[in-house]
Amino acid sequence: MSSVFFRLAPRTLRGRLSLVALTTATLLMVILTVAFNTVIRHRLQHQADDELRTRAAAVATTIDTHGRKVRVLETSNDRLLDTNVWIYTGTRLLEQPPATTTHSALARAADRLVRQGGTHCLTADGPDPARLCSQSVSGGRSRATVVTALDLSPYRSSADTLLLASLVLDAVMLACTYLLTRLAVGRALRPVGTMTDQATQWSAVASAERFSALRRPAELARLGASLDALLDRIRAVLRHEQQLTGELSHELRTPLSRIVAELDWWQARPRSTAETEATHEVIADAARSMRTICDTLLNDAREGTPTAPGTAEILPALHRLAARLEAPVHVTVDVRDEGCPPEAGVQAALLERIVSPLLTNAVRYATSRVTVTVRRESDGVRIDIVDDGPGVPESFAAQLFQPGRRADPGDGHGGAGLGLPLARRLARSAEGEVTYDPGHTPGARFTVRLPAG
Repeated sequence: MSSVFFRLAPRTLRGRLSLVALTTATLLMVILTVAFNTVIRHRLQHQADDELRTRAAAVATTIDTHGRKVRVLETSNDRLLDTNVWIYTGTRLLEQPPATTTHSALARAADRLVRQGGTHCLTADGPDPARLCSQSVSGGRSRATVVTALDLSPYRSSADTLLLASLVLDAVMLACTYLLTRLAVGRALRPVGTMTDQATQWSAVASAERFSALRRPAELARLGASLDALLDRIRAVLRHEQQLTGELSHELRTPLSRIVAELDWWQARPRSTAETEATHEVIADAARSMRTICDTLLNDAREGTPTAPGTAEILPALHRLAARLEAPVHVTVDVRDEGCPPEAGVQAALLERIVSPLLTNAVRYATSRVTVTVRRESDGVRIDIVDDGPGVPESFAAQLFQPGRRADPGDGHGGAGLGLPLARRLARSAEGEVTYDPGHTPGARFTVRLPAG
């Protein structure tokens, strides 16, 4: 039964609220209609009883009970007073309406009232329903009883007319209630539909538009705040995905370039077995580097996943990076160790991903020399990457670690402005830091600080 109800129930909120309002109004109308018509019927019956008692009092004035026998006095209104009037002395009938017989339904009802004694009323149902009331006449030696009757058909016709009018009025009011409720609810929900469409559109394009900028009622303001928070989370997810995609493409570009270059060189002319094996080794090394890059960046991108602990020998990692660099002929890369060779408290793959963008930038802009210095500090290890190039423009230093920013996009060097932000983010994920020294001249100096291994 409940499944049938749910299938028949409206699917829209406007339809359900309209149905609830209609059901509530129907129950209220039924209660009010029943109560109203019950009161009306009792009121009509009370009016009928009042009229019967008035007529009985008028008839009683024509009855003489001072003698040994009850006498009915003749008056000018005998015909009016005799209409549906019975006069008894004790239980004996003295007079009855000319149009009735002793054995009629009204006569029998009058006999019952007389036997009860006192003042009583009853309803005689039948084809012609009537209301009868009895009244005792005293004050003399004899006692008499007057019974009057009244046809209830006009009263019941009035009550039926009022009932029909009430039902028609109820139907009209219920129809108006349903229509007005649908209109009111539809008007109230229209901003919600508009907000839903806007939220869908804004989330698809990562728009900066927000609902809090518009004045709305309190309920819609709370809904708007919730949607704003949801849009912010969606925008953050999209921004995170774009950042990860950009970083992956940025980091994978170098090993892919090595693979393409090796294949082009190998296909340029027939190669010996040794040259082919060397080419295979270079391609395999580049593929392993790509896999390491993907694993490192994807592990770091998993929200809530801390960087896996580990240690890495710094000098071998720096030498590997220097060997992979496609440095111009006039640029020399020098890796130095000041003191005992330290270990960093990060995995070797993560260390390479932190230092690689800094070293690549230094080689790209250096005039003749890049110096990488490793030293131990009290709270960890420090790696300085110094080049003798033009340095970073002072006006651009504040934007240096912002994703997608480059000091001079038309300087003839490739790059998307993602390497430095990636290096800093990865270093911070390992509780380290990447900084730039604006006071160093000539050239540029970047410093990597990492926990000791």
